[in-house]
Amino acid sequence: MSANKESWGSRVGLILAMAGNAVGLGNFLRFPVQAVQNGGGAFIIPYLVCFLVMGIPLLWIEWSMGRFGGKFGHHSTPFIVDTMHRNRLWKYIGVFGIWTNIAVASYYCYLESWTLSYVFHSLAGSFQGLDQNGVSAFFDQYVNLGESTFGIPYEPIFFFVICLLLNTWILSQGLAKGVERVAKIGMPLLIIFGMFLAYKGFTITAGENGAINDSSVGLNFLWTPNFDDLWSPTVWLAAAGQIFFTLSVGMGTIHCYASYVRSKDDIALNAMSAGWMNEFVEVVLGASILIPISIGYLGIDGVVNLVNSQGGLGLGFRTLPYLFYQWGDVLGAISGVMWFGLLFFAGITSSLAMGTPWIGFLQDEFNWNRRPAAWSFGLIVLVLGMPTVLFFNYGVFDEYDYWAGTVSLVVFALFESILFAWVFGMDRGWREIMSGADIQVPKIYKFIIKFVTPLLLLWVFIGSLVTPKGGDWGAAFSGEWILDDSSIINKIKNSSLKRQLAEATDPAVIEKLQDTLFYVNASRILLVVVFLSIAALVYMAYKKRVREGRI
Repeated sequence: MSANKESWGSRVGLILAMAGNAVGLGNFLRFPVQAVQNGGGAFIIPYLVCFLVMGIPLLWIEWSMGRFGGKFGHHSTPFIVDTMHRNRLWKYIGVFGIWTNIAVASYYCYLESWTLSYVFHSLAGSFQGLDQNGVSAFFDQYVNLGESTFGIPYEPIFFFVICLLLNTWILSQGLAKGVERVAKIGMPLLIIFGMFLAYKGFTITAGENGAINDSSVGLNFLWTPNFDDLWSPTVWLAAAGQIFFTLSVGMGTIHCYASYVRSKDDIALNAMSAGWMNEFVEVVLGASILIPISIGYLGIDGVVNLVNSQGGLGLGFRTLPYLFYQWGDVLGAISGVMWFGLLFFAGITSSLAMGTPWIGFLQDEFNWNRRPAAWSFGLIVLVLGMPTVLFFNYGVFDEYDYWAGTVSLVVFALFESILFAWVFGMDRGWREIMSGADIQVPKIYKFIIKFVTPLLLLWVFIGSLVTPKGGDWGAAFSGEWILDDSSIINKIKNSSLKRQLAEATDPAVIEKLQDTLFYVNASRILLVVVFLSIAALVYMAYKKRVREGRI
């Protein structure tokens, strides 16, 4: 008998927890970067189209699969997908829904711990008086485990452990008393902080406090459509990819959360509510903070150059603390606390969701109680995540993010869309979506879920697999198909690192590249070992069910 008897305390708590799962650091750090790198307004239209024809359908698919599996007492993806079609292979496809969360949590909790650390540094005035280079150097020293301004030895490790302990303790308190309670507190605070910073982003005036542009310059850059790039495959691939990150689809967390929904409860409106709340946070709040503030003080060219060289982390951690202090010492410190506090709440509501599939699996299959299951998750993430802390500058963090936080999402989403629409059957699937629904879902989505969504997912995967050099699809289709270093194939081959190694002449650079190549390969092996270990546990659970007559 399963030890898992939990349920959500309220509908509001469920929606906030689901929205908290989706609303993460990427809403504020990744989305603005994708917009900047893909021409601002040229990105928004494909992004919204992909949300409607891929994001919303995947939300309905995952909510439906989760609630369906929950009827049979399953709260993790291996056996949720197994209930939809009795084939020995599906449960191992479902391993992605546990493995992805453990692997992503291992680096995500480290990133989350940065935000917690920066909240305290903002309160302590660590960035006061520093210029932009000084704030950037502070970040470099932090991730290099350098000397702490707080006097804490190995400060990043300290905050990583604190952050992980906090996550694990909350998870151990249960679904309603732990995860749901945090969502009810964290999500409103996140929105309040975001609205204050968005207001500041909207009211920047050129010539005041060192600003060189009005806030309208950044907003126009983002919202003015650029129809010249509208049909660029690169822009559409970037938009589709962002939908995965922003909605947390293809991970298994939504399935797990939805498995605790009662069999006759609505999922159609709940899924829409969580999805649109996430879009509000990302498009309205996320786009109103980073881009207008940065362009207001640095200009469009300056921001584009920073994004291309440092990414979203560069703007969020290396630059924004400096820009906040242009508003004065007190308001600069308050804005820093709100910005990193906002990021912390966005992070922890997502990382808590990552622990639930593993906990649900242990409760369902091995009769573990909630607390030891939660602490086992914390221990695994500590062990698997420590290399991202110790070897951050050797590519381990990026490898975890690429394979677990990018590629696996597309792979699992593609499989689940095929399972739901073509194997389980679209007619049965539609009935599952509409069962207990508080809204009438337009019937056009029956066609979209069956044909458009799987084809779009397949296009995203193939496009990522064989991305042409520089994203130049025109040259690729004309016969000059040279793979970009960002393509999955060249990532597997380590083409970029090997080329840099072949061209390097400085012994110190050669040694650094050799070490990076070693840690990159080692991190991949570690991720594969974790995946195979979870698959072995699923096999053991299956055999246990057979012995107990539950299959």
